[in-house]
Order: sequence, then structure tokens, then C-alpha cells
Amino acid sequence: MSGAIHTVTPNPALDQTVTLDALRAGSVNLARAAHVNAGGKGVNVASCLADWGLPVHVHGLLGRDNSGPFEQLFADKRIDDRMQRVAGASRVNIKLADLETGATTDINLPGPETGEAELAALASGLAQVGAGDLAVLAGSLPPGLPRDALARLCAQLKRQGAWVLADSSGSPLAAMLANPPEALPDCVKPNREELAQWAGHPLPALDDVVRCARGLQRMGVGRVVVSLGEQGALLVDADAALLASLPPQRPLSTVGAGDALVAGLAAAKSQELDAADSLRLAVAFAAAKLQRVGPHLPPEQQIRELAAAVSLQTLDAA
Repeated sequence: MSGAIHTVTPNPALDQTVTLDALRAGSVNLARAAHVNAGGKGVNVASCLADWGLPVHVHGLLGRDNSGPFEQLFADKRIDDRMQRVAGASRVNIKLADLETGATTDINLPGPETGEAELAALASGLAQVGAGDLAVLAGSLPPGLPRDALARLCAQLKRQGAWVLADSSGSPLAAMLANPPEALPDCVKPNREELAQWAGHPLPALDDVVRCARGLQRMGVGRVVVSLGEQGALLVDADAALLASLPPQRPLSTVGAGDALVAGLAAAKSQELDAADSLRLAVAFAAAKLQRVGPHLPPEQQIRELAAAVSLQTLDAA
């Protein structure tokens, strides 16, 4: 077992998931159900890790005006709340889950206005992360934070000796990946579209994804995991390129499946699993999450059965 686990969520969100029989654009839609969950990538990761039985500390910038659901989640799951409180309300993300197609339409609202003072407070709170600890930097940035905010936090955590797992996209991810080698994250988990956006060109074939991930790994990112939706997930490190897949799952909600995958990678790192078993566990976390609304996992035995059912294929490392 490695050190403590910390998740960092600069832009937490209240996820309002509205379930519809079928989404008809431009029409009046009758919802079947609606659920509100405290979320945001790092919060979702922490929630899944807590369900797995691992102690976890949450950091981030939480709007004071609607902090209640987050505080309730942290209390219910015994998650250590180290969030910095900021003026205003955390953003609300509306997710329209279409039961007919299984697709989810996201409408993400902006978060509270922040700036260098809030970033400094977040960095100060992370000073306690120590050598051998695991830190997950996850999600987007609220309005006002500089685009290199995650890159700066990543560099700080690396200086402090932490193992850093990053799950972001767009300019925050690009800024992190522009860090010098000693300040790069140890692992990144983009999806195919996010990786293509970083690369600046489409990645239509699996070989293209492998080649791009291998390029990142050669830059100094020790492990690259790419989520591929129904195709499963790809893991590239110095030793191998592995593709993991499961039989098709009928999802109740795809919301947060990528975050569950990240939680599985963090749990595997904490338990010092090898690359193959790490990928199996991560894909099992993601598949198990498909049967839940909100950032929650089913009982451990169900996840272990899914992990045992994951098939791994070794790809040409190119």
C-alpha cells in the first residue's frame, strides 16, 4: 500500500441528471426521473475510491452558496474535506440521459469567478501532500484561473514527491504536458477525442491512438491510459501497449464512467498492481459505474467479477 490519496477538483459541479425515455430536440420532453449529485471529476473519483474502501482527501475550490450537497457526500462517505471555500456557487451541470439511445447530452454551466488568490490557497492546502502520496488532478478550471493552473499544481506536487495522475482536457491538459520532464504527470487519462485535440489531428484508427500515446510516454509521461468508450481502454507504458475490453454493457447512466476509470487506476496504484491488473480493475470500475446514477460503485464482489471478465490484448507497441 502506498501513501495517502488526494484528489484535486478546481471546478466541482452539482450534476443534475435528467432521465428521459427519448430526447426530442425542440420539443417538450417529459422526464422519467431527476437526480442531483455532488460531482466534478475529482469529487467523483474520491467518491468511487471511498466506495472501494480507500481513505481519500479532497481538495479544490468549492462555492459557499451551494456547498451543502458536497459536504453531505463527504460526511456520508467519510471523505476528508480539504476544499477551499470561495465566494459564489459551484457550477451546475445538466445531463440529459436518453434511455432510447443510451446517449447523454451535457449542458455545463460556468463555475464561480476565481483568480490567483484562490489558486494560491489551493496550492497552500496541497503543501501537506508528501512523498509517496498519490494525487489526482482532475477536470476543468473555473472562470478566472490561469490556463496553466493545473500545470503549476502538477509541478508543485511532483517537487513534493507525489505520484500524479491527471485527467483533464483542452488548454489545461496541454499546459500540463508542456511542463519540463521532471514536472510532467506520471499518468494521464484522456479519452480519444481529448487526445486527438492535444495532438492537433484526428486519431481514427487504434494504431493512431497507440502511436500518439507512445509519443506522450516517450516525452516522459510514464503511463498513458486512453478511454475508448465501448471499445474499452488502452494502456501504454514503457513495457507494453494493452487494450482492455468487456462484453457490451447496457448502461443506466454513462455519466462519470471516465471518472470511475480514473478511480480504478488510483486504486490499482495504491494497491501496487501491475499494468495488466491495473487496467482490468480500472475498466471494471468504469463498467460497474454504468449501472449507477451518480458517483457510486456497487459492492466489491461485483467489481472483482467484472475485472475477471476483462479481456486483454497486447498491441504492437509501434
